[in-house]
Amino acid sequence: MSKWVMMATFLGLGLLCTPLMAQDGSGGGLAGALVPGIAGIGAGLAILGAGIGIGKIGGSACESVARQPEMAAKVQTVGIIFAALIEGAAFFALLICFLVAK
Repeated sequence: MSKWVMMATFLGLGLLCTPLMAQDGSGGGLAGALVPGIAGIGAGLAILGAGIGIGKIGGSACESVARQPEMAAKVQTVGIIFAALIEGAAFFALLICFLVAK
């Protein structure tokens, strides 16, 4: 999938969610019914993005260790740091999605 298609999809979802998240959700109606569903989609996208990011880190790490085996320890350390940063961002996104759904 092209990066432009993915960016347009996320932009479209963001524009769709903005008016619904402005509602308090307590009044019922369409906004009260859609906000939890859209928050669930956001949580799924956060997990999907984290999975793709960690997969790319792992693939690149394996490729670099295959090219220079003597750098394996440094590559592993850097890979773990970046994977932890991605997981932190994913957990933050999940937290925001759960707070919006509440």
